[in-house]
Amino acid sequence: MVTPALASAADTKAAAPTMAYRTVEIDGSKIAYREIGSHDKPTILLLHGVPSSSRMYDDLMKRLGNEYHLVAPDYPGFGNSDAPSPRDYAYTFDHLAETVIKLTDALKLDRYVLFMQDYGAPIGMRVAIARPQSVMGTIFQNGNVYEEGLGPMWEKRKAFWNNRSELQPEVVKQQQSLAVTRARHLGTDPNIEAYNPDLWMDEYAYLNRPGQDQIQSDLIFDYQNNIAAYPKWQRWLREHKPSTLVVWGKYDPAFTVAGAEAFKKDLPEADIHILDAGHFAMDTKLDEVASFTRAYMARLPRRR
Repeated sequence: MVTPALASAADTKAAAPTMAYRTVEIDGSKIAYREIGSHDKPTILLLHGVPSSSRMYDDLMKRLGNEYHLVAPDYPGFGNSDAPSPRDYAYTFDHLAETVIKLTDALKLDRYVLFMQDYGAPIGMRVAIARPQSVMGTIFQNGNVYEEGLGPMWEKRKAFWNNRSELQPEVVKQQQSLAVTRARHLGTDPNIEAYNPDLWMDEYAYLNRPGQDQIQSDLIFDYQNNIAAYPKWQRWLREHKPSTLVVWGKYDPAFTVAGAEAFKKDLPEADIHILDAGHFAMDTKLDEVASFTRAYMARLPRRR
């Protein structure tokens, strides 16, 4: 005999949705995305970092798929999306954001929470400014929008921005190296045995596909326009006051904890959590990120 409690648990488990791995054509390019959950539930649009893809969100999406509708695209040049030549597709953050907006239109996503990690923050903030009526709230996971959060490595980037022709070979070589790809995940975390090496080996393979050297170089060079836009994005946060969750891995040498704390300047009510984790906090703290996200979503109005 099955007790009511056990039956309920079994029903919930049986009803768990499965992840769908789909593509949609945007401006002649195949854009890959993964999707889970019912469309009648609140939507979370998850925007990945570099050199990752929507794969970084797979486990989180499965954790939350019973409660929410989650969509995570791969940008052009990343993951399983097409990687058109830079001659045919301008690899700028403006253009990546434009592609994401067109994807939301194609999928008829008119209201969503933006979940932004690393490159996802400059892309997501452009989406927010273009479509403020669509943004139900914002979640930043080591997605920096304050100069206070820029770690020492950005001094080398500034040198590249001032002298691209001379420094490009070195910058691209580092960007595509296995050591740097691994270090993005580990950062300064002393618990290196907690990290699955598959995390960076997959990314390393993606980074070294034909044509990636120019794609990555173009985006690194364009990143200077993100920093220049920080005041505009901060003003948008200040004026629109979105309900905001900040989840930050403290072992991230690229985006420091000061970048998380800086949100309080413009969003005093922001919910900020500093984790014993790296740049990709879900590598080792998936349970915590899922719990914070679930609690945050529960506080949002259920208006669609």
